[in-house]
Amino acid sequence: MRKKIVIVSMLFLSSIIGRTQTFDLEKCLKMADTANPVIRNAKLDVAITTKQVLAYETALLPKLFFAADYKYNAIIPGQLIPGEIAGMPQGTFVAVQFGVPYNLSNALQLNQILYNPQVNAGIKALKVSKEVSELQSEATTQNVKYQLIQTYYNLQALNKQLAFVKENIINIDKMYANMQAMYEQKMILATELDKMNITRLSLKNQEQTLISNKEKTENYLKLMIGKNIQDKIDFQREEDVQKPLIIDQKTINPIDVKLIQTQQKLNQAERQGINMAYLPVLSMYGTALYSYNYRPESDFGKGINGAIVGLKLDWTLFDGLEKMYKSKQNKLTRQKLDSQLDFAKKQLEVNIENAKKQVENQLQSLVTSQEQLVLAEKVQNQAKYSYEQGVISSNDLLKSENDLYQAQTNVVVAYVQLRMAELELLKITGNIK
Repeated sequence: MRKKIVIVSMLFLSSIIGRTQTFDLEKCLKMADTANPVIRNAKLDVAITTKQVLAYETALLPKLFFAADYKYNAIIPGQLIPGEIAGMPQGTFVAVQFGVPYNLSNALQLNQILYNPQVNAGIKALKVSKEVSELQSEATTQNVKYQLIQTYYNLQALNKQLAFVKENIINIDKMYANMQAMYEQKMILATELDKMNITRLSLKNQEQTLISNKEKTENYLKLMIGKNIQDKIDFQREEDVQKPLIIDQKTINPIDVKLIQTQQKLNQAERQGINMAYLPVLSMYGTALYSYNYRPESDFGKGINGAIVGLKLDWTLFDGLEKMYKSKQNKLTRQKLDSQLDFAKKQLEVNIENAKKQVENQLQSLVTSQEQLVLAEKVQNQAKYSYEQGVISSNDLLKSENDLYQAQTNVVVAYVQLRMAELELLKITGNIK
C-alpha cells in the first residue's frame, strides 16, 4: 500500500512539474515586472538612491569617536627654559625633560552639527535625485514592456499566418490529389501537376520558416519574462484581432516631460545649495580624556583626566570665486532645461496627434484587408469550381491561390501594424502598464 501511495504521489508531482503553463499578455507583463532583469535593475537603482538619501541624512546625527594612543618615549623630548627659574644667572637656559617613558592616552569625542545649511540643501537635492531615478525607472519599465508587447503581437501574427498556411496546405493537398487522379486518367498534362506541386512545396517551405521564427520569438519572450528557454510555456493566442490595446486615450502621463520638470527641480535645489555655501557651519563637540603616565625606574604611575566642551564655527569668507562660477553654470543649465521643456511639450502634442491619426489609418487598413480576404476566398472557391468544370486553366487556379495567400498576409500585416500604432500611442502618452 505504501509503495502504491509513493508511486501515485510521484506521478502527480511529475504531472505538475511537466505541465505546460499558459501565458496571456497580461500575465507576461506581470511576470516582467518582477522577473525581467532590466526592470529589476532599474528598481534597484531607485533603492540605491533611497539609501543614499538616508546615508546623507545621518550627517545631522551626532557622531561619537574613540581614539587610543600608546607611546614609549625612548628619548624623552626636552625643552629649554630660562636659567633664572632654576637659580642660575639671567640670560642662561637650562634643558629640561618633561614627561615619562610610557604614556597611554584615551579620548572619547562627541560631535554634533547645530547648523549646516549645505547639508539641508544636499538632502533636498538628493530627494529630487530620487524622483529622477524613479522616473527613469518608470521609463525603463515602459520601454521593456513596449518591446515585450511588440514581441507578443509579432508572435500572434506568426500564429495567425501559420494557421493560414496550414489551411492552405490542406486545401492544396486536396487539389493536388484531385489533379493527380486527373493526370492518371490522362485528363491533364504532367506540367499542370508540376505547377501545383511547386506551389505546394513553396507553402511547405513557408510553413517551416514560420515555425522557426515562431520558436525564436517564443524564446525571446521567455527571456523577457525571466524564464528559461527549456521551460514549457504556451503563449495564449488572441483570436479576436479587433481587440484594441487602447481603452482610455484621455490620460496623458508623459515621462519625458516629467523628467525635464524634475531636472528643473534638481537645478533649483543645486542653486539653493550654492547659496547656502555662503553661510557658516556651527557645530558642538565634547571630549573626555584620560592619560596614564608611567616611569619604571621609580615605579611612578599617574593617571590624568580631562574634559573639553566647545563650539566650532567654520565660515569660508573667500573661496576664490568658486561659488560665483558654479552659480553661473547653474543659470545656464536652467535656461537649457527651460528650452528643452518648451520643445518637449510641443513635440508631445504633435506626436500624440500623429499617433492617433496613425491608429485610425491602420484600423481602416485592417478593415479593408479583411474585406479583401473575404473576396479572395470567394474568388478562390469559384476558381476551384471553374477549374473542375474545365472553364479556366491551372494558371488561373494558381493565381487565385496566390491572391488568397497575399490577402491573408495583408490581414496579418495590417493587424500587426494596428497593434503597433496603438502601442506607439500608449508609449507617447506614458500609458503602458
